[in-house]
Amino acid sequence: MTASAGLRAPLQLMQPADMSMTAKVLAFSAMCVGMFIALIDIQIVSASLREIGGGLSAGVDETVWVQTSYLIAEIIVIPLSGWMSRVMSTRWLFSISAAGFTIASLLCGIAWNIQSMIVFRALQGFLGGSMIPLVFTTAFAFFAGPQRVIAAATIGAIASLAPTLGPSVGGWITDNYSWHWLFFVNLVPGIFVTVAVPLLVKIDRADWSLLRNADYLGMLLMALFLGCLEYTLEEGPRLDWMGDPTIVTTTWIAAVSSVLFIWRSLSYPFPVVDLRALKDRNFALGCFFSFITGVGIFATIYLTPVFLGRVRGYSALQIGMAVFSTGVFQILSIPIYAFFANRVDLRWLMMFGLACFALSMWQFAPITHDWSGAELMLPQALRGMGQQFAVPPIVTLTLGGLAMERLRLASGLFNLMRNLGGAIGIAVCATILNDRTNLHFFRLAEHLTASNEATISLLQGVGANLAGVGNDQLLSDTGALRQLWNLTYREALTLTFADTFLAIMVCFIVTTAMVPLMRKVKPPKMPSPDAH
Repeated sequence: MTASAGLRAPLQLMQPADMSMTAKVLAFSAMCVGMFIALIDIQIVSASLREIGGGLSAGVDETVWVQTSYLIAEIIVIPLSGWMSRVMSTRWLFSISAAGFTIASLLCGIAWNIQSMIVFRALQGFLGGSMIPLVFTTAFAFFAGPQRVIAAATIGAIASLAPTLGPSVGGWITDNYSWHWLFFVNLVPGIFVTVAVPLLVKIDRADWSLLRNADYLGMLLMALFLGCLEYTLEEGPRLDWMGDPTIVTTTWIAAVSSVLFIWRSLSYPFPVVDLRALKDRNFALGCFFSFITGVGIFATIYLTPVFLGRVRGYSALQIGMAVFSTGVFQILSIPIYAFFANRVDLRWLMMFGLACFALSMWQFAPITHDWSGAELMLPQALRGMGQQFAVPPIVTLTLGGLAMERLRLASGLFNLMRNLGGAIGIAVCATILNDRTNLHFFRLAEHLTASNEATISLLQGVGANLAGVGNDQLLSDTGALRQLWNLTYREALTLTFADTFLAIMVCFIVTTAMVPLMRKVKPPKMPSPDAH
């Protein structure tokens, strides 16, 4: 059998067309709950890592792995989910994943040390990640026409809203209860999804014969590539990139395994990821747009809490409340998008959303050290609206034109690009923060000389205040210089945040200009009852 024939092998389809609209909505809603808890758990711990580390007696270097292990496991399993759903069927893969995710969440909540927490978080990420792409394929199997647009809008809202709400929800839970409840909150929705999906979802049947011809070598190469790449991107900014031997090693492994994985995927008759779908212009552009929106969503989720924590000194709860407006404005934009989605070319709605995101980054640029929730309101409102108007059209235009037998393998790649965009975006932003802060600091320090009256006045004022507390002149002078250093560093860091937001803005301007390259799509015909 040729490679193309392997990809075109018909799915073992059941008959979703025979289901009532109510049954489809209930089934789709149950899967959306699973997708939401899997996505929100990416960022739900981000504002509470200090509390988790303290509770498990772990240092900062160890605690960051609470998030890193989840991301590495998730990014590996997402492109595998299409093949696994063909083997096990959508409903049983989703149900088993939800059950495992729930158990892993319980284990995270009762973790006894940092090592057990890291293992359980990796398990949680692996099981949660397999649920995400299945919601995309289910939406296109269940719905057509206007209903498909609404389903895509729902998926887009969840895909961008859940990570955005993560720090807010996590900060509130930790502040009011304890970090253990960051994981225990998954138990009730996890059990619901585990029970509801097998009863409601009827799309396909298991095909265990696919295990015989599976590309196990391709899976291994993909796991090496994505796992090492994610580790490099997560740890690189903290470990000075190529100055660390481990980063050098993982970079080489990722580079070599990526080349081998691409070769294997293009030459093997039954690849685990359908790279040939990139020949379709809409799909290739859609993956790029998904990558850029991943950069924007995850990088800004990273930047805003870091600014509020390091510059403003906010607590986890204060950070959550300050960034909450993004989610509010995105939710308010959902009915507006739904109204226009069936009346206006989706490409123009996408352009509007991407342009709003770019404008949001421009509004972030004048940021100063005293910005709080009030000043962040407008840029975050634009970002929330931009996310809602950008992500759903990308989903529809990218995946809506693919036949069902290609959709599963392709949707994994599409979702992978969003997560890769987030990982690369955060890594680049962290590197910019490190490098540009030093540059701005030295530039500001050049003006802090004895000829600068404001500098001398500040030193004398602070020195006099400290001298009033004690009689040691040396200590008062040292304290004054330390305060001047802190003020200079704060301003340098604030200027660097502005630079970083402008860099993201440039990415979205370029992406907005590329939208007209996409074609309108006509959805493929729904499978007939005899397709299986």
